[in-house]
Amino acid sequence: MLTFSLGLTHYLVLGAILFAISVIGIFLNRKNVIVLLMAIELMLLAVNTNFIAFSHYLGDYGGQVFVFFVLTVAAAESAIGLAILVLLFRNLNTINVEDLDQLKG
Repeated sequence: MLTFSLGLTHYLVLGAILFAISVIGIFLNRKNVIVLLMAIELMLLAVNTNFIAFSHYLGDYGGQVFVFFVLTVAAAESAIGLAILVLLFRNLNTINVEDLDQLKG
């Protein structure tokens, strides 16, 4: 029977792939605010994956505790971002970033 265990390198590669996908998503799609918010959330997920992997590898719970703080900030960012997005859509009838230049003071 062949067993395969996942090491630290596997998790770090997964985190790097998720982070790269989110950076590509931010640079390729600068038009839709929802996709930008999703890319930022994916970036935070990649960072959390690395925190958990290092925390488990080193036997220290500090990384896992820090993940809870990052998740709290991510949830607040999502709630505030979506609330702003709903207000912009009600006022301007669009969610395109290019059409939001009216907000300049």
